[in-house]
Amino acid sequence: MKFTLDDVRSQTYKARDAWWTVFLVDPLAGRLVVGTANRTSITPNQITWGAFLLGLGSAGCFLTADRAWLLAGAVLYHLSFVLDCMDGKIARLKGTGTVLGGWLDYVFDRIRVLVCAIALMWGQYQATGEDLYLLLGIGVVFLDMLRYVDALQIAKVRRQMRRTLKKAYDDSASTGDGSPALPQRLLHDDSDLDAALDLDRDSDLDADEIRLRTLDVVDLQEEFRTRFSWYIGVREWLRDHRVRTHLISGIEFQMAVFIIGPLLGLIVPVTVGAAALLLVFEAAIMYKLWLSSRDLVRALREIQSASAQVQAPAGN
Repeated sequence: MKFTLDDVRSQTYKARDAWWTVFLVDPLAGRLVVGTANRTSITPNQITWGAFLLGLGSAGCFLTADRAWLLAGAVLYHLSFVLDCMDGKIARLKGTGTVLGGWLDYVFDRIRVLVCAIALMWGQYQATGEDLYLLLGIGVVFLDMLRYVDALQIAKVRRQMRRTLKKAYDDSASTGDGSPALPQRLLHDDSDLDAALDLDRDSDLDADEIRLRTLDVVDLQEEFRTRFSWYIGVREWLRDHRVRTHLISGIEFQMAVFIIGPLLGLIVPVTVGAAALLLVFEAAIMYKLWLSSRDLVRALREIQSASAQVQAPAGN
């Protein structure tokens, strides 16, 4: 079977992704996937190893602190990320993905960031003697781990919120036609909540979540949308371009530190700026999650109230 670029786009591209991936990686990675899938027997795990080795090569370039080698390191880091995106695409395209492959990809990503951060900042420290670079190295590693751990925990909290709603939905008293008593005002297609779980590591859904995604679910973004009505237009524009609203995530942070900073020769200001923006967007996610928790409490109260009203005639 010969795969086409349209096959790659339809079967392997995420509905929404980081803007760096959408605009600067997928156009190249998609075409490389077509050639690799059709003309070679290279496996996703082999590509994962290739991406890891390129990442180590990037770290070696950074360690020299020489301007020309910094440029080479930035290019190698980008190519490493392109390969990192290719392994998952080929796995999805050919159906050859494995649990081990996903674990290997995740671990190698974290090691690559760790090694490149140490190499880049240690090289700059050796060249300038400025302690600031040592602090930046620690900060980069800490923020990268914080972002990914936080993403996993947020996904876990959102799944728990969904299960809580499902239980309340199922436990509510049924109306005469057997439908659970749920206020119509609360019914809403919560696609924005679904998009928050579009990372590879969160893509395996259990039966309860699949059921929830096939139903209209309770709107847990009501208060956020009320306070920030302008957000809807921005979100729709980004969605049309396949871009996540979380504009500065772990991916953009890495690319700023290991590509933009070295290319521009502005490692300190770019790293500090990217770190600040990452924290701003992380704070925004936490704020949005807090508002969703308030919506959840209100929704559960209304479900309970609606259930009580349905049961009242029977009690009389």
